[in-house]
Amino acid sequence: MTKDINLSVVIPPHFFEAHRLIRDHVYTEYTFPGGRGSCKSSFVSEEIPLLMKRNPDMHCLVLRKYGNTLKDSVYNQILWAIEMLGLSSEFKSTVSPMQIIYKPTGQTIFFRGLDDPLKVKSIKPKFGYIGILWFEELDQFAGDEEIRSVEQSAARGGSRFYVFKSFNPPITVNNWANKYVLEERKSRIVIKSDYRSVPAEWLGEKFLDDAEQLKRTNERAYQHEYLGIPTGTGGNVFENVNVRRITEQERKEFDRIYMGIDWGWYPDPFAWVKMHFDAARRTLYIFDEYRCSKQGNRETADFLMKNKGVTSSDLITADSAEPKSVGDYRSYGLACRAVEKGPGSVDYSMKWLQSLNEIVIDESCKGTAKEFTEYEYERTKDGEIISGYPDRDNHSIDAVRYGTYPIWRKRGK
Repeated sequence: MTKDINLSVVIPPHFFEAHRLIRDHVYTEYTFPGGRGSCKSSFVSEEIPLLMKRNPDMHCLVLRKYGNTLKDSVYNQILWAIEMLGLSSEFKSTVSPMQIIYKPTGQTIFFRGLDDPLKVKSIKPKFGYIGILWFEELDQFAGDEEIRSVEQSAARGGSRFYVFKSFNPPITVNNWANKYVLEERKSRIVIKSDYRSVPAEWLGEKFLDDAEQLKRTNERAYQHEYLGIPTGTGGNVFENVNVRRITEQERKEFDRIYMGIDWGWYPDPFAWVKMHFDAARRTLYIFDEYRCSKQGNRETADFLMKNKGVTSSDLITADSAEPKSVGDYRSYGLACRAVEKGPGSVDYSMKWLQSLNEIVIDESCKGTAKEFTEYEYERTKDGEIISGYPDRDNHSIDAVRYGTYPIWRKRGK
């Protein structure tokens, strides 16, 4: 059925053996931890339509932790794979509901986020059964128990199953997903990968140059991001923070300044930060802050202008969740703009901050220093670390993310 598809030109060479194992159904579960550019997600997305063609009674369920990340990640990824395999005429896709259908049989690829688990339980194929599961960004889920619950409720009624789990290993060794791949399971094979096995022309010169640059300037971050090696040992999200006095001599050399705002009232505070980024040394300096509660936009703007030296020529990037506040600041004569958010922006910006050689926080910025040094990963009820970033006690952290948006946005494209 797939004889006209030249798989050797679309499947990454280092996954040829994995393809054979899947074709022959040697294992039920295939777990793919890997670094950036390892093509693990590309490979899984290609295997899914091939499996459906070989198994006409089998449907597929693709999952991510959050439903709003599906379209720009796994949905588009599988559409890309179908095109690469030369099968576009055999599949049709819709966004509402989000699904991809194999036209000759009506087999369906369903997409769901586990932020609404009821939508997973409600899936009922018109025929056959869900025999293929793909958990993308495995570490984002809330532990093995949550994964098992999905497998038990979704994968029923058939005799043969394929379960794919792919992720970039989190930095901390104690993350539940990093521990998970170390467990011996007869029905599973773990296949690690990184970009060094991918043909250079597939990745492009810029990708390779960026990898080599990070290797030269921050070996630890390179090993984590590009080789997929967990290099941290604890639960702290940021292990590159240095709280100290930033000298006047250092401040004189700060040329390009970044400012960020996370709006707040009470109990969440308003948070403003002022920063400088040294691109050559990959070091972020946070050298001023302002945090307050129960102050309106007029009050905070006046304080920043009178006490922090903020002028109409200083760009402030703020949380887009409050367009009225952004508009208020503009009406006061300040150059305030809303940050552009999108699927994966929190994850990317946090990983960018983690990858820096150093985040230097002036000792006078007590609120910011407290957040960065005490911010920890989420944990399961058994105390195992998961990769979710807690949405609490992170107001200055968010202000930093917004303020540095012009930097990490360029690196994310």
